Amino acid sequence: MAGAANSKQTEIKKAPIMISLIIGAFFAILNETLLNVAFTDLMNDLQVSTATVQWLSTGFLLVVGILIPVTALLLQWFTTRQLFLGAMTLFTIGTVICGIAPTFSFLLIGRLIQASGTGLLIPVMMNTVLVLFPPDKRGGAMGMIGLVIMFAPAIGPTLSGVIVESLNWRWLFFIVIPFALFSIAFAALYLKNITDITKPKVDITSIILSTVGFGGIVFGFSSAGEGSHGWASPEVYLTIIAGAIALILFVIRQLRLEDPLLDMRAFLSPMFSLATVLVIIVMMTMFSTMIILPLFLQGGLALSAFVAGLALLPGGILNGFISPLCGRIFDKFGPKVLLIPGGALLVIVMWLFTNVTTSTSVFQFIVLHSLLMIAVAMIMMPAQTNGLNQLPRKYYPHGSAIINTLVQVGGAIGIALFISILASGQARYLSSVGDTTANIEAAALTAGVQSTFSIGLIFAILAFILTLFMKRTVAPEEVTEQ
Repeated sequence: MAGAANSKQTEIKKAPIMISLIIGAFFAILNETLLNVAFTDLMNDLQVSTATVQWLSTGFLLVVGILIPVTALLLQWFTTRQLFLGAMTLFTIGTVICGIAPTFSFLLIGRLIQASGTGLLIPVMMNTVLVLFPPDKRGGAMGMIGLVIMFAPAIGPTLSGVIVESLNWRWLFFIVIPFALFSIAFAALYLKNITDITKPKVDITSIILSTVGFGGIVFGFSSAGEGSHGWASPEVYLTIIAGAIALILFVIRQLRLEDPLLDMRAFLSPMFSLATVLVIIVMMTMFSTMIILPLFLQGGLALSAFVAGLALLPGGILNGFISPLCGRIFDKFGPKVLLIPGGALLVIVMWLFTNVTTSTSVFQFIVLHSLLMIAVAMIMMPAQTNGLNQLPRKYYPHGSAIINTLVQVGGAIGIALFISILASGQARYLSSVGDTTANIEAAALTAGVQSTFSIGLIFAILAFILTLFMKRTVAPEEVTEQ
């Protein structure tokens, strides 16, 4: 009877805990893309250059990339409630600073504080799902997280366009503040701790190596992707080299420590390793579209930033609706019924994208982008959930931190790689014709975009091959209990 009562109590607690996490994370992650359409206004108002304003995105990515690895340690030192409330408080303070910022420096400081909160939230959400739900129920819960992680950034540019046109860029922050405060109040009332506090030894050397390693990789690739530096810049390649060396030393140290910051032994679980590689490849494939498509819609089809953002909205909405559905299908039937068709759809869509031109209709772009986001929904969360399911409970914080860190690194690499491919494709075309009329510029952009999607197609094919090897798994202790 006592067991039944405890079980019932746990069931009652799940909904408010998940609602608390989802509300806060939605608005925190929304801010990753909310500023993209407002960059021109910010440059004019605050009198800064394109290279300078890009730091609002690069700095955000950098802080998130540095913080996520440390969450594996923080999750063992602080309760779920303490971490979430701390993260949301940081995010809210940063949002207020951004809204009232008199100069660009203040805006950047506020943006970095926002990123500190966001970097803590995603691993906290995933780890909570792993602890709170048994393996056969995790798919649906992870699907709800997928809705937040994918839908929030997808609607960011569209929402930003509406707000900037109607009001001004400061309202991008003012509108978020009441929701952030509501999230803090709701969590203070309903969010309970459900994780184990073990307080492992803090290894300062690991934190330093992690910060230099992940920070160097994210900063280096993000700087190259901005276009103002390029791969030949010492700031880019020296930072990437330093980051790579620090990461190698970091991994070696983790394997030797009794209480590692990120336990690399999680990779001994084959489905976790496979899922991690698959998720990174899919993220890079998605970035080939999420970054390049708005550029092509504006530069090739001459659409406004707002209309270009609006064209991407149906795909974001579809992804949001389908992610929870895919989670429930995963719980019932396992990963293969989603991953293999999703991988096949991804290959088809990327192949169709390689044939786009300036005569391709906006409607076709909307359909292709929507199909892409459906494919991503069928792969991302099911793959992550299946991989994390194989880990023993003690590896939950490490597994969620590893995947989320590598997704950030993969995102930064994806942006830089595909922007570089676009630029080189344009340059090759222009050098072959020796002219720079408006029509030639559009044709050069088309050539660059087709080159980019061709590389994206290769990544999609690799992702499809990996889906063929994915098997349904549960954690070792789950097998023992059964």
